[in-house]
Amino acid sequence: MTDNQTVQAYTDAWTQSIESISELVAPLPADAWNRATECPGWSVRDVVSHVIAVESELLGDPRPIHSLPGDLRHVTDEFTRYMELPVDKRRCHTSPEMTGELEYTIIRRSRALRNARQEPGDTVRWPAGPFSRDIPYHELLRRRVLDVWVHEQDLRRALDEPGNLDSAAALITRDQLLEGLPKAVAKQAGAPAGSTVAFDVTGPVEFLRTVRVDAAGHGTADESISLAPDVQFTLGWETYLRLACGRGRPGPVKIEGDGELAARILGNFTLTP
Repeated sequence: MTDNQTVQAYTDAWTQSIESISELVAPLPADAWNRATECPGWSVRDVVSHVIAVESELLGDPRPIHSLPGDLRHVTDEFTRYMELPVDKRRCHTSPEMTGELEYTIIRRSRALRNARQEPGDTVRWPAGPFSRDIPYHELLRRRVLDVWVHEQDLRRALDEPGNLDSAAALITRDQLLEGLPKAVAKQAGAPAGSTVAFDVTGPVEFLRTVRVDAAGHGTADESISLAPDVQFTLGWETYLRLACGRGRPGPVKIEGDGELAARILGNFTLTP
């Protein structure tokens, strides 16, 4: 695809996912908005608030003036504090207020994306509080696909409404998560030089990746099959996603090979950018 076609693909995937969130929460009764999700400390309302907040900031809306309570145990650093503020601000909002603001935000953001003047490689600001930085426009859109789709899945699990596990946004998310796989194995888990670790992922999105650690301790991933990997993980796509995004206790993982290395990998398996 051309760069412009890639931008359009990201836009289309984002649109499908965020509209799915809107359709998912529109009919919810009031008590369902308080249901816990796998995001630490966040309810269904909080996840929707986060999605609204980030898209609103990208639209140039001012951040709310609000003081956070001091007893939020999941707020542990400046980044989580930055993300929590607009979420906590909306905790008193009613169901109609939440759905109305989400729908309006989608309309405004969709219009902004259609009318955007940026070229794919133009530098734009990624809003992340103390971690804000300039990134290419196409990369910002790609990251928004991941964030919105992952939170769509958070909501679906909390509400027991599975779906879209093989959508366009799911595939874009898979590719981003795979980029972090070599680092997770070689650096975060400290896999020794010369080791190989295989991931056989099944389900709505299937793939096989082998991470190889070179003599310098650097990891690379490819699609080739290793006949005798030091560790092989066999797991479902949703389990892989939940592990990669730090979501609670995921489903079953079949492990073959070095149990100690496998435990270190699973204990450090955070792939989100």
